[in-house]
Amino acid sequence: MKRIALFLGTNIAVLVVLGIVLNVLGVDSLLQENNVDLDLQALLIFSAVFGMGGSFISLAMSKWSAKHMTGAQVIEQPRNSTQEWLLATVKRQADQAGIAMPEVAIYDSPDINAFATGMSRNNALVAVTTGLINNMKMDEAEAVLGHEVSHVANGDMVTLALVQGVVNTFVIFFSRVVGHVVDRVVFKTERGYGPAYFITSIVAQIVFGILASAIVMYFSRLREFRADKGGADLAGREKMIAALKRLQAVHEPSQLPDQMVAFGINGGLAEGMRKLFMSHPPLSERIAALQANS
Repeated sequence: MKRIALFLGTNIAVLVVLGIVLNVLGVDSLLQENNVDLDLQALLIFSAVFGMGGSFISLAMSKWSAKHMTGAQVIEQPRNSTQEWLLATVKRQADQAGIAMPEVAIYDSPDINAFATGMSRNNALVAVTTGLINNMKMDEAEAVLGHEVSHVANGDMVTLALVQGVVNTFVIFFSRVVGHVVDRVVFKTERGYGPAYFITSIVAQIVFGILASAIVMYFSRLREFRADKGGADLAGREKMIAALKRLQAVHEPSQLPDQMVAFGINGGLAEGMRKLFMSHPPLSERIAALQANS
């Protein structure tokens, strides 16, 4: 869903900016000891502070980022019966799930889509597209809202922030170890850090970051199955299955462009190694999982 793309995009941007700032300011040189060896314990602490920090800055910014990147308009006072129904449905489901009422927003897009984001279970945003409102039956839309409310109730954004923070930590740690080894062993730099360290560590951070994203996507796929079950509990299993089948009928016959796949509610389609980087399981697997729980 869009929440994954928004979170990862903000997180990557924060991490890249932090890395560039640290290199420009020369903070990395503080991790060097006796001009030869790295203090690995200090490096790990440093990596954890900035790795986890970047992830939770992204989480704290998630609602603001979502509103500004999608143009979502929060419903303050409902202006028609559809908006009244959206607010009433989310309120009822939030009460059932035991969370505070999330903000409810609509953003203009022909795509059938929805997302939930926010810093905590009691400070969240649920947004839907105009395409979803115009093209889904009420029962199907109710199930989609239940799926999103379940993401909030399950604390999925915090869980992903923790997972992302851990992988960020090791990406920063190992990229600097690689940069140090290349600088010392290959280029024989004896004092301080040469250009090879900065270039290699940045390249390694990008490569390790791509590999680490597969780990985050694995956990994201697991959370989708759980949110489907939550949506079934809140709205009804048949309604949840019907909503997924509607998405399957709308999305699967036409391939979304690569740059848009992560924004689709079904996570798009992929083959081979690309499956490792899908934020959502295939809709067929999600439908089968719900049917198996009958």
